[in-house]
Amino acid sequence: MITKRIIPCLDIKDGRTVKGTNFISIKDAGDPLELARKYEEEGADELIFLDISATERKTELLTELVERLASELSIPFTVGGGIQSVDAAYTLLRNGADKIAVNSAAVYRPELISELSHAFGAQCIVVAVDAKKELDDWWVYTHGGKKKTDRLLYEWGKEAESLGAGELLFTSMDHDGTKKGFACEALKKLNETVRIPIIASGGAGAKEHFTDVFKETNVDAALAASVFHYQEISVPDLKRFLAQAEVHVRL
Repeated sequence: MITKRIIPCLDIKDGRTVKGTNFISIKDAGDPLELARKYEEEGADELIFLDISATERKTELLTELVERLASELSIPFTVGGGIQSVDAAYTLLRNGADKIAVNSAAVYRPELISELSHAFGAQCIVVAVDAKKELDDWWVYTHGGKKKTDRLLYEWGKEAESLGAGELLFTSMDHDGTKKGFACEALKKLNETVRIPIIASGGAGAKEHFTDVFKETNVDAALAASVFHYQEISVPDLKRFLAQAEVHVRL
């Protein structure tokens, strides 16, 4: 039986952890290093750090933060935001990141996924997908949810897999920060479309939401931010709850 992963996500802007709702109304949520230490102590399986303004500002990721994280964390962590080349990814991996996540740059230049996968192996490459449902279709957005593309969620997920993505991180923009539950219907269809692991993101507000997403969609991991940052749900309590619900997690 595959162990399901619980992943706190830290959106980074100007060196601070922030969180919003539906990709807007951004608020400060604390120091990323302090939060990272806490989540490791609590038993988080992995961490994801996303520089949410890197693509928009066309600036490089904070390599210094990656170095500090690597020196203090023993659990795996993924870093994303503004990565547009093999060299940029190499800098992050060399300085301690376990995986790198690409989003906007991969949408506009899909061959980037192949280049990264060839250079570092698919296991290091997470393709993050932000999408919003409009009528009956899920449309992919880039630049922190600001730009709509002509790509559809399921087609893009399949293409990313074929190009060498090792994992997909799907965030429902409609559910992000609402605390009303994950986009289970879309996640289930995406899970049936691709064979690589999927991280569910967007909408966690109660422990039951994690049970629902694991049992209804068979995703490999569930990601959340504000419920962890603001101590509405603790990782240990969540894992005990999931274990009692017969969801296989690492305690």
